[in-house]
Amino acid sequence: MVIMDNMTYRVLLVGWLHHKNLNALMKYSGIELVRVHHLPGSLEGFDVVYCPSTCVDVSLYPGVRFIFGPHFSVYPDESQMRMIRDSVYILPSSWSIDWWKGYDFCRGLQMRVLSFGVDTDLFRPVVGGVLKENMTCAEGPPNVVVYFKRRKPGELQYIENALRYYRVSYRIFVYGSYSEADYIEYLKGAKYGIWVDAHESQGFALEEALSMNVPLLVWNIRTMSQEYGSSYPDVAATTIPYWNESCGEVFYDWWDFTEVYSKFLSKLESYRPREFVIKELSIDVCSSRFSGLIREMKGESEGVSEGVSEGVSEGVSSVQRIS
Repeated sequence: MVIMDNMTYRVLLVGWLHHKNLNALMKYSGIELVRVHHLPGSLEGFDVVYCPSTCVDVSLYPGVRFIFGPHFSVYPDESQMRMIRDSVYILPSSWSIDWWKGYDFCRGLQMRVLSFGVDTDLFRPVVGGVLKENMTCAEGPPNVVVYFKRRKPGELQYIENALRYYRVSYRIFVYGSYSEADYIEYLKGAKYGIWVDAHESQGFALEEALSMNVPLLVWNIRTMSQEYGSSYPDVAATTIPYWNESCGEVFYDWWDFTEVYSKFLSKLESYRPREFVIKELSIDVCSSRFSGLIREMKGESEGVSEGVSEGVSEGVSSVQRIS
């Protein structure tokens, strides 16, 4: 495998990209990013054209390398998938690609699992001017962050009742209803977190808490249909596409909470969630993977250093051609 860390690639970004993904991409080393709202008449001079949410008939642009996704739609659209053949479509986690594989019209499409980097400089556990890299962020009485997103209200109520019973101070952060600055400030003083979330393709809020060195107890899901108020099918999914045992503990059913919560608290000082994020999801790591994809598409290497370390529940897979 040929590694060319000193290479700079010109990438034309066309259309909308989620602000977290965009912030990461703009920080990637070796990427010269040019942003436009619409596809220009000439695409000369670019190593790759990246269209995260805009479908293009690639047959009209012979010789141009295209990357698409992950913002086309939750469900793959047949007409779009036929238009982007012979290009690469990226999704942040392997469970979503596994779902797309079930659609016959996705056969032949090249797909890539590719996460975007977490800003570990912004989300870092600085408490009292000290960066606490190897211990939980807060000391003393527990101060707990509870994150809630699109789950049954009764599930959140169950967690609240339990925390009141144990006389634990907590604050609930509801998806879409808080500021990032407020979230960061609270995480600085959080001893741990409890996550009640639906399916996630990447899960930035969770990864950002881990980056703050906050261990998490996650009430995981089994299928997409567990999203409250949705009509998703019973497709296998997860709340934690990127995770290992250094991040915390996981349970699936309410009757397991007490046992797993006790185990979680007993191991609290042993978790190292920030180390996990720095090693697997940092800007530098994800930048290298993005550049590696471009190198592979250009034929500059025989393969790309893929995946994440052993024990990680998800990661970057090689280009998959669905057959």
